Amino acid sequence: ACAVRHYSRRTFQAYWHWSKRFILWAGKRHPRDMGQAEVAAFLSHLVTAGRVSASTQRQALHGILFLYQQTLGIEISWVDDIVRAKQPQRLPTVLSTSETAAVLAATSGTPGLFLRLLYGTGMRLMEGLRLRVKDLDFSRNAIVIRDGKGSKDRVTVLPQSLKIALQKQVEKTLEIHQ
Repeated sequence: ACAVRHYSRRTFQAYWHWSKRFILWAGKRHPRDMGQAEVAAFLSHLVTAGRVSASTQRQALHGILFLYQQTLGIEISWVDDIVRAKQPQRLPTVLSTSETAAVLAATSGTPGLFLRLLYGTGMRLMEGLRLRVKDLDFSRNAIVIRDGKGSKDRVTVLPQSLKIALQKQVEKTLEIHQ
């Protein structure tokens, strides 16, 4: 069901995890034999015994709802009656320019290059991990990001400061493959 909807591998893993935990928590009962009371009790159990955050509880709820609606094809009308934890409103913690420079200066080698590439291009972690040699266009100073968030392709700028280091990394990678 996740593959048909082009959900990411991480989303699939999270939904699988929460569906499995829910079923194990309920004594391996089939979800068809359970309903709103069990889902609400499981979510409450996560907060009280598991001490999970509001976002984790919300992820668990969405995983269980996906199990019912998309995987089993069970229409549920009770989803609006489930009490959801409120996520606290907080300002994001952002590193200052000097703190960012210090973090980047403390890294070297391939991990340092990778960190600089993520920072310089605005790529997400999984986009950077899936990057291929053929996605780097040194002549146009561009990087093609394929199958990013929402299964969308996009192009971003290749930072000039990383161009030589990336070319050397590509050469090293080609040597290894040959």
